[in-house]
Amino acid sequence: MQYNVILIISDGDILIMLMARLIILGTIAQIKEPDLNNLLSKRCNLLCKELTKPRDQKMKRLLLCLTCLMCFYKTFAQKADFVVAKDGTGDFKTVQEAINAVPDFRNTTTTILIKGGVYKEKLNLSASKRKVKLLGESLDKTVLTYDDYAQKKNSFGEDIGTSGSSSFFIYADDFTAENITFENSAGPVGQAVSLWVAGDRARFLNCRILGFQDTLYTYGKGSRQYFYKCFISGTVDFIFGSATAIFKECEIFCKKPGYVTAASTPDTTKYGYVFMNCKLGGSAPDGTVYLGRPWRPAAKTVFFNCELSPVIKADGWHNWGKESNEQTAFYAEYKNKGIGAQPEKRVTWSHQLSDEEAKNYTTAQIFRGWDPTI
Repeated sequence: MQYNVILIISDGDILIMLMARLIILGTIAQIKEPDLNNLLSKRCNLLCKELTKPRDQKMKRLLLCLTCLMCFYKTFAQKADFVVAKDGTGDFKTVQEAINAVPDFRNTTTTILIKGGVYKEKLNLSASKRKVKLLGESLDKTVLTYDDYAQKKNSFGEDIGTSGSSSFFIYADDFTAENITFENSAGPVGQAVSLWVAGDRARFLNCRILGFQDTLYTYGKGSRQYFYKCFISGTVDFIFGSATAIFKECEIFCKKPGYVTAASTPDTTKYGYVFMNCKLGGSAPDGTVYLGRPWRPAAKTVFFNCELSPVIKADGWHNWGKESNEQTAFYAEYKNKGIGAQPEKRVTWSHQLSDEEAKNYTTAQIFRGWDPTI
């Protein structure tokens, strides 16, 4: 859900807006659930009435700011079915407890507000917990993390493997996360997954997904996954899997030399990964990062109107040591820009889309009619 408030103000009124926000936040900080929503409703109604009374322009602007902000926080407060807080001020102290409390096969969205804090938990959202939304209080301060890695041993002395290393398993359909940092904190120890997503119609809005090798596993075959304004970091194959996924206006941060993507798109699936209006950069040396390599022969990846920094290698794509992959994988670009966008130097088996071909890359076509913005 996106909230847009448009105010026509002068530069001198910015201070008034900041003061108004502080007044509201100061009030909210002193109130605990469940009284918060009742208080906000009363204050919002009161401010709306005050706006109808004769006032000087300065006071009217202040009241308008207060009204808009108060109504916003009222809406925000109404959204949470459960609240998670490490300090005990919510319904639960752990995220998994809140997930477990969601009724199985519910047909209405269950929203879980997660207050600021570092929650070290290995999380599992089972298939029966559909239509769950995790809403972070703060992108930087709401952190869900764990530190497993593929070579770690289970109770039988066996490697837990790449999938087993994930910090968060998402099996359920219609999952949404907003304003949350997801992390695998194991460090550079091989495969260590932050998010493992198998459910269909998964959405990640303004999230951070942090790791090194194999950060984001878009596992679900036939799954549709949407990442909007997300920050995703890693080193080797750090976005990988068989799902159809759109990354829109995301920042892709390459920590070291490696490969951004390793798609395993099934040969029966028309679209794999599509990056739209994204920025690719990072701390890797210039010319040391490939856009992708095919984990499976029919891998499909397209970078569309993206800004590519110098970290991207001139040849762009890698065949994973198999020439046969050059005949089956589909790697393409369209109107990318930046020093890393060098179409004339790309491997000959990759593609530059024509304007006509680019028309096939709409969200509706890629996602087979699903609109992730609703």
